[in-house]
Amino acid sequence: MSKKLIAIGGGENGRILEDGTKTLYETAIIDKEIVNLTNTLNPNFLFLAHAMYFSSSIQDSYFETIKKIYGNMYNCSCRHLKTSDLSNLDLVESLINWADIIYIGGGDTKGMIKLWQETDFINKLKEAYNKEKVICGISAGGVCFFNSCNSDINNNEFEVVEGLNWFDLFITPHANEKGRYESTKLQLLQNKKIGLILSNSSAIEIIDNEYKILVANPLSYAIKCYYKNNKFHEEKLEINKFKSLKELLNIK
Repeated sequence: MSKKLIAIGGGENGRILEDGTKTLYETAIIDKEIVNLTNTLNPNFLFLAHAMYFSSSIQDSYFETIKKIYGNMYNCSCRHLKTSDLSNLDLVESLINWADIIYIGGGDTKGMIKLWQETDFINKLKEAYNKEKVICGISAGGVCFFNSCNSDINNNEFEVVEGLNWFDLFITPHANEKGRYESTKLQLLQNKKIGLILSNSSAIEIIDNEYKILVANPLSYAIKCYYKNNKFHEEKLEINKFKSLKELLNIK
């Protein structure tokens, strides 16, 4: 048995936009890997839209979208733990025990972590990880597990947000979008961390002490980057091959 985590850098999930149009579904390869990691034909899938804590209706609609993927396409039994239920400790405990997969959606990273701190959910999530459930998420729901991350404010402004620090990396999602790469370079210069840049439709899979990069699009990528002797270094990471996590977390 192993501890399993997949953090997805971004990508659309087939949601319906306000104008009635439907987005593409861009993360199929990664979603299949999440399901396969359970080694179960019909996994129990628990969805958390906690980064959308500010709107109960958005949480509901997000769940309906993700259920079409994991329920209809990948034969999971799907349930939803809403932010309003976090104070119900018995319900939280029962849903976490029930789940084979715990998937965290995107949104506001800083607000989600603050909510988890206030409700002690951070400890519940770590317990689930230690019990070898598949922990995963996209965008805010993926970057939250790392030391810190690049997070957008508005109008192409970005800030550093502290994460749960399960892994000592600075991580940037949506790296192919405007301003992400440039702001990451500045942030890494200031915090001296090792950075992991994930484009949309890419992910890092961590199994115990190894990692591999997944991509669901041939144009997707992951880059390790850091400053050494005041010079910026970057290395495009190989895909679909497990390597030492220790190597990723250290400067050559």
